[in-house]
Amino acid sequence: MNLHEYQSKQLLQRYGITTPIGEVVESEEAAAAATKQIAGNAWVVKAQVHAGGRGKAGGVKLVTSAAEAQATAGSLLGKNLITYQNAPDGQAVHRVLVEQTLPIERELYLSMLVDRALNRVVMVASSAGGMDIEEIAATEPDKILQEVCDPLNGLVDFQARNIAFALNLAGDQIAEFTKLAKGLYKLFTENDLALLEINPLVVTTDGHLVALDCKMTIDDNALYRQKTLAGLRDWSQDDVKEAEAHHSGLNYIALNGNIGCMVNGAGLAMATMDLIKLHGGMPANFLDVGGGATAETVTKAFKIILADQNVKAILVNIFGGIMRCDIIATGIITAVKEVEMTIPVVVRLEGTNVELGKQMLRESGLNIISAEHLTDAAEQAVKAVA
Repeated sequence: MNLHEYQSKQLLQRYGITTPIGEVVESEEAAAAATKQIAGNAWVVKAQVHAGGRGKAGGVKLVTSAAEAQATAGSLLGKNLITYQNAPDGQAVHRVLVEQTLPIERELYLSMLVDRALNRVVMVASSAGGMDIEEIAATEPDKILQEVCDPLNGLVDFQARNIAFALNLAGDQIAEFTKLAKGLYKLFTENDLALLEINPLVVTTDGHLVALDCKMTIDDNALYRQKTLAGLRDWSQDDVKEAEAHHSGLNYIALNGNIGCMVNGAGLAMATMDLIKLHGGMPANFLDVGGGATAETVTKAFKIILADQNVKAILVNIFGGIMRCDIIATGIITAVKEVEMTIPVVVRLEGTNVELGKQMLRESGLNIISAEHLTDAAEQAVKAVA
């Protein structure tokens, strides 16, 4: 689960980490008023969406008057901001953050993440702040610094100092960075984060460190114990179908193809999408209905898939292990009738009572194509949309 920048900064402040003074607003008039509350002669208006690349997409603007702030907010609010991370549709801007500007001497990069290979939390830093870290990693990997945190001791002082020295910080900045880095580790672990990224972490002209921008991602598996953070989720930033699937207990990810996929099991779903691609088709989604699929679950899944206007056929690939194939077939037939399906549905069943299930599909009188095996199902689905 992602947090907005303003939410991330509120969390940073709770852990004693300095951020620019700012105010999040939801209207043009409030943006103009915010400039009068925040001291200075210039301000930054920042669109709040769950995507990087906002600056390049016009979502971050420098303004020098209340009228300019109002006009900029008006050009962003209620619109979709399209960046390289959320193209082609973009995400809706419902809030903007109006912040003070700072005199900046240097820009640094700082993040914490879980390294799955090491099974450790790792702090990553670079002197090339304000730039795409992926580009720096590819072109100048020597500029990427890492410190691996011990699960028991966490990030200790000497590790923070190592990074501070490597970033060419000096004097009081060493102690300031050490306090900041250890605060970030505490924040990261106490809130079950999967990613914490400050880009840039700036050194101001008076020598202090300020988190100018921040991104946080919370581990979805820990949301049951992070109820306050879970309540901050902005569903408007998710694909509508993905949000509906989440509320229905389904695992759904929208893609750009025209063959809808309904499968039980993540691995089987991946294999199904691979076979569709192998035979020249394009999957419209990843959808895992789970091992205990019922008629109600299948009906919900069909409705979510059909909400995508690009879907021209649906491939259902169910392995009847926990659930018998005849019960699954009943669910499919019921669902097809209920949603008044008008596009071809290719069904591949395997498992307990598979022959009975296939017979029920054949005798249903509906536009259901029963496939003999997975490859046949993929070929039939691709053929149906050709």
